[in-house]
Amino acid sequence: MRIGVDLGGTKIELIALEDDGRLLTRTRVDTPREGYRAVLEAIVALVHAAESELQRRGTIGIGMPGVISPATGLVKNANSVCLNGQPFDRDIAAALQREVRVANDANCFALSEATDGAGAGVEVVFGAILGTGVGGGVVVRGGLLTGPNAIAGEWGHNPLPWPNSQELPGPQCYCGKRGCIETFCSGPGLVRDLAANAQPTLTAREVVAAAEQGGALADQAVQRYEERLAKSLASVVNVIDPHVIVLGGGLSNVRRLYHTLPRLIPKYAFSDRICTPIVPARYGDASGVRGAAWLWPTSSG
Repeated sequence: MRIGVDLGGTKIELIALEDDGRLLTRTRVDTPREGYRAVLEAIVALVHAAESELQRRGTIGIGMPGVISPATGLVKNANSVCLNGQPFDRDIAAALQREVRVANDANCFALSEATDGAGAGVEVVFGAILGTGVGGGVVVRGGLLTGPNAIAGEWGHNPLPWPNSQELPGPQCYCGKRGCIETFCSGPGLVRDLAANAQPTLTAREVVAAAEQGGALADQAVQRYEERLAKSLASVVNVIDPHVIVLGGGLSNVRRLYHTLPRLIPKYAFSDRICTPIVPARYGDASGVRGAAWLWPTSSG
């Protein structure tokens, strides 16, 4: 049995999978606001409750915002700031009294879709998260590519490729730089673009809905979004040439992307022809937590 935990800023979700990927149980709780120790205690309680319910002990994988720094052994780059600077993997392993595998949540998404999702059986999978932020993960022949700095797949913090004059110098990013892909291709990036054209503040979902209903300014904003996303994905294609790109996050539900991106990406990729499929995640919001469970390629009990 494999147990996967998805640690997010607002909720902690747990699933248990049979060795064949069949779902055994799934539960979620709100992420505690009391700080780091409370987060550890909540994860431990979820694991113990699941194992008590199923009367089995499982392997444990956890997807989290940020990564464990290879240089310090401490969490870095997490937007759940209580995790930063903490030895999270060691602390949770000690609390659960067993080895625990921990990975970035976007990497877990990519691993899930490469294992038994939309990229199953494909040699190189790029999983792209398009939500509040922009993240990504790379899976090669079934294994996560993380790199010596543990930042493989962090395409959202590259600069927007081929910017026009209106896109320079670009919005300020929380990472300290300007013009990151994340500032353009995230949900807040789409909202900001429309707001710059004197529209009232809408959510990203409302912007897309307005475009679908014929709103001219909203449709223009979505068209700019598609062009920027195509540029950004073309730069990924130029570097790793994945066999499939799987989209996740809230904006992956925008159906028109799967028609426009295959048409736009060839304008920017360095090839006479681009045949890379762009597909939605098979498991949707559950991909991250499933990928955490799949951090263990074989079950130990």
